[in-house]
Amino acid sequence: MQAITELSINQLRLNEHIEKLAQIGKIGDTGVCRLALTPEDMEGINQVRFWMEKAGLVTRMDAFGNLIGRLEGTDAARPILMVGSHIDSQPYGGRYDGAIGVLGALEAVQCLIEQGIQPSMPIEVIAFCDEEGSRFNKGLFGSRGITNQLEEGELDREDKNGVTRREALASFGCSPSEFTAAVYSPGSIGSYLELHIEQGPVLEAMNAQIGLVTGISGPLWLTVTMKGMAGHAGSVPMGMRHDALAGSAKVIAAFDDLVREDPGAPTVGTVGSLRVFPDSRNIIPEEVSFTVDLRDMEMERRNRLEARLMTLLDDISSGYGLTYTVTEDTNSEPRYCAESMMSIIRSSAEELGITMPELMSGPFHDALALSYVCDYGMIFVRSKDGISHHPSEYSSPEDIALGTEVLYRTVRKMCTSNPPKEAG
Repeated sequence: MQAITELSINQLRLNEHIEKLAQIGKIGDTGVCRLALTPEDMEGINQVRFWMEKAGLVTRMDAFGNLIGRLEGTDAARPILMVGSHIDSQPYGGRYDGAIGVLGALEAVQCLIEQGIQPSMPIEVIAFCDEEGSRFNKGLFGSRGITNQLEEGELDREDKNGVTRREALASFGCSPSEFTAAVYSPGSIGSYLELHIEQGPVLEAMNAQIGLVTGISGPLWLTVTMKGMAGHAGSVPMGMRHDALAGSAKVIAAFDDLVREDPGAPTVGTVGSLRVFPDSRNIIPEEVSFTVDLRDMEMERRNRLEARLMTLLDDISSGYGLTYTVTEDTNSEPRYCAESMMSIIRSSAEELGITMPELMSGPFHDALALSYVCDYGMIFVRSKDGISHHPSEYSSPEDIALGTEVLYRTVRKMCTSNPPKEAG
């Protein structure tokens, strides 16, 4: 481990915040279930809001369900420096995903306040609503909301209990009639910084506590529905069946083979959710819906794989006597971090005697949405065994503190100087 000078942040306070937030929606010994726009999510928001106000930030919840804590700068006309992440979780998630980005941002800004540093521009610490997308099958809601990237029909999306996003927002006191006013005007956000656990094994394999993110791969989310004909499992001959589940299984297995063809590529593909109707032991499945998650840093390769998946669907549906539909839920190109911000993060780490390894992010983050309106930079914290979206997700207090220290020093440099905005 590299020698580290004394930290400026309050590591004990940061760790206490992480541990206390993890008790809200706790499952098992270490897991968290804090789905977006649920009572557990609201309880978490209220707790973080209390800490924000205690630190000296002025807070508000916007129409998209985002919690925002603001520290005024000496020049209110300058574009905002935004720092944050999310506190919603997966249904069977861990305590660090998203949470360390919000609580690390709060700790960094609280240190500025305690040291009497007033930033040159306003700083906003933000906990974005529904980054995960696990409840309504469409993520980055809050970050896409404030950047005017929402799509038609998003409020009518339903969770597994038939609750629409519109209804869930209303339970938080959020009204779509106020969306327009909550969108940030073009140019009003100057930069965005996000601290996040890596959610992968690269940093651990390199024995590195933290890493510098160079970009986020482009996610494509599809929902495929294959339809056949139900029948009695004991009486319909195999050659006369139109089994939607058997056809879907063929597609899923072939898709997995596709994304494994080039072991050296950063391509990843996942089918993570599947629904069967009528879902009975002795009825041939009539309809199956499953999700497809395809990600890559190269759009050309991702597009080729998508086209091949469509060919698979055609061929297998024909062979099994099925019909199918495909709905596109998310489609984003890869987005690269601003070199100017990467440079500041590097120099902040070098002050601590650290050379950060550089790596891309396979998972998407709120930074992906922000990248369309401003420069962005990200810091990764090592994940034990590369595990995330699981209760056993773990990043050590020391690694989190180090990442937060680099975040703090980066914020301090950015808000006490005027780095040039990267062209393009």
